[in-house]
Amino acid sequence: MDEEEIPKQWYCILPDLPKPLPPPIDPSKKAPGPGVAPLIFPKEILAQEFSKERWINIPEEVRNVYRLWRPTPLYRAVGLEKALKTPAKIYYKYEGVSPPGSHKPNTAVAQAYYNMKEGKERLATETGAGQWGSALAFGCMCFDLKCTVYMVRASYDQKPYRRVLMELWGAEVHASPSANTEAGRKILAENPGHPGSLGIAISEAVEDALTHEETNYGIGSVFNHVLLHQTVVGQEAQKQLELVDDYPDVIIGCIGGGSSFSGLFWPFYYDKVSGKAPKDVKFLAIEPTACPSITKGEYMYDHGDTARLTPLFKMYTLGHDFIPPPIHAGGLRYHGKAPTLGVLTQEKQLETRAYNQAEVFDAARLFAKTEGIIPAPEPSHAIKGVIDEALRCKETGEEKVILFLLCGHGHFDMQAYDDYLRGKLPPYEYPEEEVKKAIRRLRELYPWLETLPY
Repeated sequence: MDEEEIPKQWYCILPDLPKPLPPPIDPSKKAPGPGVAPLIFPKEILAQEFSKERWINIPEEVRNVYRLWRPTPLYRAVGLEKALKTPAKIYYKYEGVSPPGSHKPNTAVAQAYYNMKEGKERLATETGAGQWGSALAFGCMCFDLKCTVYMVRASYDQKPYRRVLMELWGAEVHASPSANTEAGRKILAENPGHPGSLGIAISEAVEDALTHEETNYGIGSVFNHVLLHQTVVGQEAQKQLELVDDYPDVIIGCIGGGSSFSGLFWPFYYDKVSGKAPKDVKFLAIEPTACPSITKGEYMYDHGDTARLTPLFKMYTLGHDFIPPPIHAGGLRYHGKAPTLGVLTQEKQLETRAYNQAEVFDAARLFAKTEGIIPAPEPSHAIKGVIDEALRCKETGEEKVILFLLCGHGHFDMQAYDDYLRGKLPPYEYPEEEVKKAIRRLRELYPWLETLPY
């Protein structure tokens, strides 16, 4: 594939969901409404968020930036197949070749472009592991916007070189919770050493955008417009597999908010529902046991942030005040999952498993030894799922085709690998009782949630 094979449209799954997506709820009105969204997003992004159009044209200015690294390569993991002695064929789409080293600039560049077109001067955002923050810093640099990043303190301390990367591209980076916002100051007053969470960092970024006229908010996952921007990944993978006359039986990816995995599997989902798929492909999502939103959480309305500035979304959640253990897969430490994943899970179109970080790093080490690429901790969860699926094929003799997304490299995660090699990575399991407590607090806060018809 050459650069002319870069997709010209994004795919929006909303018209093809098995049932309509429940609307966001404005808690002040106890009724459907976008809440603060029109105040912090450009009009074109809002239109994409609620789009009924299946295909959305990619602006040529965005495709011009994509050409720096797209199309990304699709590899067959021959070394891993041999090590596992599996009859399965394993392919992976590798997004680590982008300038920030992950899939995130697929949406960061688009969001920066639309904000520039609307005359905004700055974007504020949160970041967990730093992949999203560095991607938005890159995107803002491409379209001459300023960028402010609130980075979860645990990752800010664990991954200083991600911060350096953001600053090289011109971003201002603050450890979250910070003293820059009312939300941050309130939390620091209660706990000066708070490790932070994505929910808190989102609150700070949204507050920043709401209190500065020239500033909008950029988000790296969960929202529909973010996920559809990522579908360049799956569309390219379809064309690349056509070149070798293959098609997946199972597609695997990690989920934090759900953007990378959705970008890979949505186009194949469209094949399935439109009758174009040559086989009945299975979609398998992997999350950490330290943040098990789908496998242990509740499917209900909740805020996307800790300070409750965002509207309520129906999604799998651990509760918006969830404080995650400081696992190294910082990009997967979010309390909720994309609402679209919730619908697909409820309708039995998506399967989810959870793994702890110790077994995940075992899988990452095997992949590094057999394929040469050091994976980021986040997609290493997918690698663990791939290994289990391939070993199952070994037991049954099935010659399945497995496709997974290696959504980023691990070059900024050497501290995590150092801890792993020295036996310092505990296998965190988030206590189910903590989930129950958080959900009880949410129901006490909004007792009328149970009466909603969605």
